[in-house]
Amino acid sequence: MIRGGFRSGFLSSLWEHDLVWSFRRSPVTVAAAIVAALCIGGALAAPWLAPQNPFDLAALDLNEAFKPPGWIEGGLARYPFGTDNQGRDVLSTILYGTRLSLAVGFASVLLAMALGVSLGLAAGYFGGRLDAVIMRVADVQLSFPAILIALLIDGVARVAIAQDLHDALAVYVLVLSIGLSKWVDFARTVRGSTLVERGKEYVQAARIIGRGPLGILGAHVLPNVMGPVLVIATLNIGIAIITEATLSFLGVGVPPTTPSLGTLIRIGNDFLFSGQWWITVVPGAALLLLVLSVNLLGDWLRDALNPKLR
Repeated sequence: MIRGGFRSGFLSSLWEHDLVWSFRRSPVTVAAAIVAALCIGGALAAPWLAPQNPFDLAALDLNEAFKPPGWIEGGLARYPFGTDNQGRDVLSTILYGTRLSLAVGFASVLLAMALGVSLGLAAGYFGGRLDAVIMRVADVQLSFPAILIALLIDGVARVAIAQDLHDALAVYVLVLSIGLSKWVDFARTVRGSTLVERGKEYVQAARIIGRGPLGILGAHVLPNVMGPVLVIATLNIGIAIITEATLSFLGVGVPPTTPSLGTLIRIGNDFLFSGQWWITVVPGAALLLLVLSVNLLGDWLRDALNPKLR
């Protein structure tokens, strides 16, 4: 009875939590969460949900290329969104492509967050020359669009690494290039929050009892600056997915044989005016729904964590 009462009380308190209450009262946010969950769930379950494995060359049939969607005359029911120029099922390539795009997006944001938060904490807490150097580097990087930074890093990697090895490491290079282009957003926000937190009494008390700088930053300052960091991370996931799609569309992302939303749109663009519109329109619509749902969740989280808007 005690355990059941504790569980019931915990669920009741969780249901009435400010974030949950804010989420429940926003139909747009609920719809965005459902769409994002469907996209992420479909991507994770792609090996079981996809009718075809686009990586299995033996399963491809060039005679099945350019089949229209199943609801159009001439289409086949087993290809609900049609096939591309290689005979790959578009639905299967979207599921696997979304999986890759999400992996690149999440990994690059984690890299940018780890680098940006660490540098922001160090700049805000220690100040002085370290703060000046980090912020000047950030200012210089902000003078260039993030896509150009990513293109520069990818170009350097192509020169430094052999072509065959680069194709094998293309996803890791993509994560590195996007992550290094987005760390500034985290660093500047965390630095500003750290400047506020380091003068508060709990930080001074931790210094008095002998806590070192790393202990203070990790145990005291970091938890109090994570709210804005989570908001930036959520919004940057959508930006990272768009950046990956842009780089792949330009031909400097993942190899053309690797299905991602960007490569699918680029391949379909070659046949858009030939009548095979579904090869680019359907992946483009999937990219739109995924990024829009993530951005709407980021907007909701930003408003929900802002005490002035409660």
